[in-house]
Amino acid sequence: MPDWIAVILLGIIEGITEFIPVSSTGHLLLAQQGLGLKQSDLFNIVIQCGAVLAVLPLFPERLKQFVFKWREADTRSYLLKILVAFALTGVGGLILDKMKFKLPEDPLPVAVALLVGGLLFVGVERWLRGKPLRDDIGWHVVIAVGLAQLLAAIFPGTSRSGSTILLALMLGLSRPAATEFSFLVGIPTMLAAGGWKIFKELRQPSEGPGEDWGLLLLGSVVAAVVSFIAVKWLLRYVQTHTFEAFGWYRIGLGLVILLMLRS
Repeated sequence: MPDWIAVILLGIIEGITEFIPVSSTGHLLLAQQGLGLKQSDLFNIVIQCGAVLAVLPLFPERLKQFVFKWREADTRSYLLKILVAFALTGVGGLILDKMKFKLPEDPLPVAVALLVGGLLFVGVERWLRGKPLRDDIGWHVVIAVGLAQLLAAIFPGTSRSGSTILLALMLGLSRPAATEFSFLVGIPTMLAAGGWKIFKELRQPSEGPGEDWGLLLLGSVVAAVVSFIAVKWLLRYVQTHTFEAFGWYRIGLGLVILLMLRS
């Protein structure tokens, strides 16, 4: 298969799964193994930046608030909460980077994380039935979201959006509010991670063949276009649906991977 076709496929997978709570990293690792590819950590992280940038136009009212109403107390409070959650993740991410942490490429932890996360989504959604949920974001939610992003960075298959949304729901936040906050916190988080990876690669190129920046750009653009469509759909979906269907998908995929590993 030509490299550019493989990169387009990976961009599509990334765009669909980055914000839907089913783990983009887990799907990318599985897809690369299935296609017989070996992409760098730089590729896997930077194409996520393309998907993240596509989210910005989908929150026009929130962006207008940040630009034109930044003096208001509510706006400053919301921005501060995004920055605090991002800072928690950023500090933890730098520690992991100093420890030279690398994502495991074994499909077993991906399968386990998908399965456990799916069971939690189904269980939490059933536990929440009939319970009132709120839209205001407390500081306990902010801290939980920041730590959840770190958890997803360590365990492929956990899902950054999945872990943050799940913890926010468990703490009583409504689905639309949890989804929006998770997505907005993800923007500086993924852009910072991608920027740091690019800076390190330019400063000290990795051994072996250099990164194909053209293919990296192609994957990022494809991921951005597909992500815009996927997120636009998801924002409408959570207005009237729960996340239980995603939980069952995770359970099914996790079981399929475990069965394949045993065969």
